[in-house]
Amino acid sequence: MTSSAKRGTFGVLVIGIVLGVILWGGFNWTLELTNTEQFCISCHEMKDTPYQELQETIHFSNRTGVRATCPDCHVPRQWIYKIVRKIKASNELYHHFIAKDVDTPEKFEAKRFELAKHVWRTMKETDSRECRNCHKFDSMDFDRQESRSADAHEEAIDKNLTCIDCHKGISHQLPEEYDPEKDLPGESIYYK
Repeated sequence: MTSSAKRGTFGVLVIGIVLGVILWGGFNWTLELTNTEQFCISCHEMKDTPYQELQETIHFSNRTGVRATCPDCHVPRQWIYKIVRKIKASNELYHHFIAKDVDTPEKFEAKRFELAKHVWRTMKETDSRECRNCHKFDSMDFDRQESRSADAHEEAIDKNLTCIDCHKGISHQLPEEYDPEKDLPGESIYYK
């Protein structure tokens, strides 16, 4: 191989690496941009309903100053699960931009139960993975919890329950159709 051919090969390799870094960086920058609360509430149906409800909960304002944002609860931290979630989110973009079936408070309320069941099912399937980013049974000091909470958490461990089994409605209003008698802890409507 001649020296000019070697330089050409080296040049193509360097350009390929630079382009790869730029494309990968742009992809990750976009991914992180769509993983912010500001992005989530840029749609008025999210800002006007779920975000308003979140502001009334302990996950938004509490004695410790730790606040959960939309992505903390709805987007996995691990890269592969985050990518899968972002691909699934394309369905939400369809419903926002094309179908426009949740673009008014009335339409959102009409779909609330269906939307909630979808989130609950996902949380059940992932063992409430996003909750566990902050809340882990093995990090809980049951002696410092109210006895009712400590008993419930110990029972949850014994029955292999996950956070969403007991904590539906913790950050958003429960749908009117929700019936706690039919959807008991550990017996999700999807797992009867």
